[in-house]
Amino acid sequence: MNEKVRIITDSGCDISPEAEKEWEKYLVVMPFAVTINGETKLDRSEILPDEFYQILKENDEIPKHSQITQIQFEDKYRELYNEGVREIIVDVINSRGSQTFSQAQIAAENIKDELPDLKIYTVDGRNYTLAYGYPVLEACKKLAEGQAVQSVVSYLEDWASHSEAFIIGFGLRHMKKSGRISAAASFLGELMGLKPLIILYDGVTEVLKKARGNKAVIDAAVETISQRMIPKTPYCVVTTTCPEQEKEFIDKMTKKVGYPPEMVEKCGVVVSCNAGPEFIGVLTRGQERE
Repeated sequence: MNEKVRIITDSGCDISPEAEKEWEKYLVVMPFAVTINGETKLDRSEILPDEFYQILKENDEIPKHSQITQIQFEDKYRELYNEGVREIIVDVINSRGSQTFSQAQIAAENIKDELPDLKIYTVDGRNYTLAYGYPVLEACKKLAEGQAVQSVVSYLEDWASHSEAFIIGFGLRHMKKSGRISAAASFLGELMGLKPLIILYDGVTEVLKKARGNKAVIDAAVETISQRMIPKTPYCVVTTTCPEQEKEFIDKMTKKVGYPPEMVEKCGVVVSCNAGPEFIGVLTRGQERE
């Protein structure tokens, strides 16, 4: 076991609190702060997904989440060092959607002279939610099995270069208003009952399919996602407030590819800030990108 190694990620990863607790020997989840109606709360401890979904439905204001700062990373590095940790892997949210990754890098550079025997490896998750949360958990398992740190870093970088995230959008009011998911912001056809399937990776957002009605867009999503993902690789699902559609998608996707999702978790506060409370997220391993 790698007792002197930790993996740091952020709360946008949507790893469940139960999984975080199970892997606390290796895993540190740093929370984002979220501000709505003038009040700032820490994700996971001071506000939870179900409460946040309700706030989104009842308020027109678009909440904001702040990046995790260089100072916070420096403090965490020192804290872990004082606990005996000598190698840290940092794998955080897509660098094109947040400055959190660059803040982690700056912090690592800043304490290099202060803690010369602390090695810090930074990995850009290059995506959102379980697209980097799932491989982070797998990386914890690899550390527990005794795999070398550099091998684990390579695994995380490889996963990031293949990760694809999909949004099956049932309600676009919030996405359009936030403007952060450009494909949703420019989507036309809601008055005709059209629903989009959107892909996200490396800051890119694109409408892949549109279909009239919930069932039709679910069917289109199953066909499109199953064709894009590498066969026999794990996929994950994040849910919000659409239980019937979520069950229908999981049932149809399971039948289509021959196995169920590896993880099903509620979409957390960070992604919901921009995507709203009415969608299904699907995270897969696709073709490699540079």
